[in-house]
Amino acid sequence: MKSVGLMLVVAGLGLAVVGLLVWAGAFSWFGRLPGDIRVESGNTRVYAPLASMFLISVLLSLGAWVVRRFF
Repeated sequence: MKSVGLMLVVAGLGLAVVGLLVWAGAFSWFGRLPGDIRVESGNTRVYAPLASMFLISVLLSLGAWVVRRFF
């Protein structure tokens, strides 16, 4: 049961750090990556964040691998 508690504490601290970085504006580039598709025409706007979602997928997969490997 100790490992579950430690994992929750580490996840909470990680989430707090990411929240502070977002609040400080460190991720202002996110959503404007080269693979993100944005089309604006008149009153119509279409936004498909393909590269941003790929980056999130890779990071979450890496995080899941680390959790499975060490816990």
